[in-house]
Amino acid sequence: MANINSSNTLSSTFYLTGIPGYEEFHHWISIPFCVLYLVGIMGNCTILHIVRTDPRLHEPMYYFLAMLSLTDMGMSMPTMISLFRVLWSISREIQFNICVIQMFLIHTFSFTESSGLLAMAFDRYVAICHPLQYATILTPRLIAKIGIAALLRSAFAMIPLLARLAFFPFCHSHTLSHSYCLHQDMIHLACADTMFNIIYGLLLVIVLWGMDSLGIFVSYMCILQSILRIASREGRLKALNTCASHICVVLILYVPMIGLSIVHRFAKHSSPLIHIFMAHVYLLVPPVLNPIIYSVKTKQIRQGIFHLLFPTKVSSTVM
Repeated sequence: MANINSSNTLSSTFYLTGIPGYEEFHHWISIPFCVLYLVGIMGNCTILHIVRTDPRLHEPMYYFLAMLSLTDMGMSMPTMISLFRVLWSISREIQFNICVIQMFLIHTFSFTESSGLLAMAFDRYVAICHPLQYATILTPRLIAKIGIAALLRSAFAMIPLLARLAFFPFCHSHTLSHSYCLHQDMIHLACADTMFNIIYGLLLVIVLWGMDSLGIFVSYMCILQSILRIASREGRLKALNTCASHICVVLILYVPMIGLSIVHRFAKHSSPLIHIFMAHVYLLVPPVLNPIIYSVKTKQIRQGIFHLLFPTKVSSTVM
């Protein structure tokens, strides 16, 4: 019987939802989404290109920034095709196996981005607290290991959660509440005991995000102690300024992430628009704002963009 249920589930078709009540405006609503995706893709690709081609940026901080850009795109791009298929009235259907792949990519890269922010906090800690050992501690080999470990940790953690979905019967509605697949949304449609998925998913959030956020907090406590020992006010401000971009990026990821988790678990009967708005903020805001923040706050990135746009200009013209 379990095999029959599994087979039926794997061949199931689900139906995505756009913006309820605004179906006649979907084509117009797709315009700002298109702009946001375009800005996010162009911004992150620009960061990746500059870090790859500019020898001055072959340093640990910028390698971690490139990793952040990759995870940003990995988290947001899986939703792009299904979103525009719904908004452009092409099709609302999505097969179960495609849905699982989409969920796997979204949640895996979401956890990976959190780990990446922890790695960037460690980078700032070493740069400020142990500047003389910075290059010897954060070698390219270690940075590559950190990136691979973060990705594998997130991917393996998601496998038990998503594998169980294949054995759930979906005997009632097959209509999802978003224009892409999220695990929290999918388990609400299952006609089975989903307690394992609920508890395991909650533990994943607490353990993975909790460990990462605790590591970031401890890193910044150490950084703050080190900064307070700096004698000059200018030196303290300069050290704090090197952390400003990272702090902004941490808030941009964690605030929508926590908000979406709270809405799904404790505001199930609230307006669908709240769920949809929080989901889109969670997936679209970090990829759009992160490149902008680092471009504005980091002189080397600004110079790289300037040289990319105006290759004949000399670097001395950049402020």
